[in-house]
Amino acid sequence: MVSMRKLAAISFLSPLVFYSLAADGPYTMGPAGGPPTEVAPAIAQALQKDGIKISNSGTAYCEIWFRTQKPAGAKSSEENVTLPLIPQGALLGVIRFDGQGADRRGQTIKAGVYTLRYGIMPVNGDHQGAAPQRDFLLLSPAADDRDLNSTPGFDALVAMSRKASGTPHPAVLSFWKSDTDTPGFTKQGDTDWVLQTKLGDTPISVILVGVASS
Repeated sequence: MVSMRKLAAISFLSPLVFYSLAADGPYTMGPAGGPPTEVAPAIAQALQKDGIKISNSGTAYCEIWFRTQKPAGAKSSEENVTLPLIPQGALLGVIRFDGQGADRRGQTIKAGVYTLRYGIMPVNGDHQGAAPQRDFLLLSPAADDRDLNSTPGFDALVAMSRKASGTPHPAVLSFWKSDTDTPGFTKQGDTDWVLQTKLGDTPISVILVGVASS
């Protein structure tokens, strides 16, 4: 059975609808080198010097770089978040899709470089009980997102992310604080491939491949 945590991102800002997509493979993890030149210099300096490259049967799928230090703020009063000290809207990393990519909802993401900002799923009738955690990463085109220290509000963050998806819905990846400190890229369930790494000194997990299915 697919965990409720893995189903969370697909419900973001829309009624709870489930999709099914068989993942290709095998996927492998390796070094990606330095941050992409497309990002603002201040953002590049805050990222890992050697990112993580994900390949699909030997062909590059994406590269991802997280910040070397986890941004922190006042503890959130929001319930059911796994990283309550991260301000909503904070920039956490950058991802590059080498060809056509996809988000957790199954939306097509064009090849290119995108920032990854922290978002919290709203509590409303559409999303109530969708998952035990409300943490997400929202993608925005790096060319339009140049301020390392900005923390856009929820509506502004969603508007930025719609530019990545090209749809009325933001482009999202399922994301949470890991229970274990074991880095790697592994298949979980029938279609999901989960990256376990660190944001600063905090272990995190993010589903990079796989669309939530019922």
